[in-house]
Amino acid sequence: MERLSRRTATRPAARPAGLLAGVLVTAVALLATLTLAAPRASAAPEPLPVPYGFVPGALLNGLPGANAAGTNDWSCKPSKAHPRPVVLVHGFAGNRATNWPTFGPLLKNEGYCVFALTYGVAADVVPVNLLGGVGDMRASAGELKVFVDKVLKATGAGKVDLVGHSEGSLMPNWYLKYLGGAKKVHHFIGLGSAFGGTNLPVLFERLLNGILAPEQVPVCQACLQFSPKSQFVRQLHEGGLMQKGVSYTSIVTRIDELVIPYTNGILPGARNYVLQDVCPQDLSDHLQIVSSRNVARIVLNTLDPKNARKLTCVPVLPVVGELVPGLI
Repeated sequence: MERLSRRTATRPAARPAGLLAGVLVTAVALLATLTLAAPRASAAPEPLPVPYGFVPGALLNGLPGANAAGTNDWSCKPSKAHPRPVVLVHGFAGNRATNWPTFGPLLKNEGYCVFALTYGVAADVVPVNLLGGVGDMRASAGELKVFVDKVLKATGAGKVDLVGHSEGSLMPNWYLKYLGGAKKVHHFIGLGSAFGGTNLPVLFERLLNGILAPEQVPVCQACLQFSPKSQFVRQLHEGGLMQKGVSYTSIVTRIDELVIPYTNGILPGARNYVLQDVCPQDLSDHLQIVSSRNVARIVLNTLDPKNARKLTCVPVLPVVGELVPGLI
């Protein structure tokens, strides 16, 4: 009896421990099942680095076939906040990668579908094809037309916004005026604009001494089309440059060494900004203007005026860019 009593007393004590262990195992298994079954929130993509110095970014991007960071994602679909894709149009001797080290990733981070083309190459052979914008600007405007149509088809958008630098502010006017582009473009923003051409090519005209017309210059047909006296510029301005339905914005710098005078970039009737009037500490030249943080803010506010943000003026040096990184 004594042995039986001891056994009877000890058996019930073992059951709670076993029951507790079973409950814990079941709970862990259930938790694991729920964790695996629950939908996982996708991690937000990391923002792309945005450099605010033109030359380093241009050198890093200067590889054959390269795209500027954030550009030419043909699967991108515009959002309700930014329903129009942005097409970046490079300047003379630039291309889709070297010209946009800043605006490519910046606009992508802001939620835009961003696209950039290379136009006007003399020959599609490396390294010649790294230098765009040298061909006849009328032919280049045709290339822009084809590219915009491709962007609209891929994205399903009705219109695009154009952001052009240097020649990219002059050449697209042929597209807008003569190739039906005005129906497909909402904003047209020029950086280091040359709407009236530049007097720099006059030097080349004098060297040629009338031997060749500007449009007959070998290799670089665009070079002398920049002249305010060229047939190209005269035809653009006949009857007025601006086209109905297009919102024009021009951002120029007083220390532009290639658009001479810089006031040739000021377009009557457009929204014009002289950079040093907005930010006296910004000494961006013709190249650095496409990597200025201050210019970037103006462009963002132009593209999305309903959500305009205050400009924080940041000191900028020609070519070099920012000495002290600012906040945008």
